[in-house]
Amino acid sequence: MGLLQELASRLAIPGLPEWTGLLALLLLLLAGLAYLLMPFSVFGLKGRLDSIEAQLDEIQAEIRSLSLQLSGAPRRAAADDWVDLPGRSRAVEEAPRVSPPVPPPPAWPESPRGGRAEPRLDWPGDRRR
Repeated sequence: MGLLQELASRLAIPGLPEWTGLLALLLLLLAGLAYLLMPFSVFGLKGRLDSIEAQLDEIQAEIRSLSLQLSGAPRRAAADDWVDLPGRSRAVEEAPRVSPPVPPPPAWPESPRGGRAEPRLDWPGDRRR
């Protein structure tokens, strides 16, 4: 009992009576107990678990139907299932060139219309006109 009173006095809020610490301790214990005893459906897990269970049932049913279809089909013999490998054909290797390839003729840019490529500058004091 002394341990409980010491814990309650530590939890007491300064300026309030000592029983407020005991009240805070009881509230914390009650909240912890509520979380332990609360069903999973309150957290929203039950709906998710139900949907996962339904999906699992559908997958199992599909696997069963596929296995029944495969067991009813006649199996091919191992000789029918074998595919021969394609034969290796050696490509004729070309001999390397003795002379280097001829380069294409140089391409010269077309001449501009006016003979000048840069813009003309007209300065305010220019008297060459």
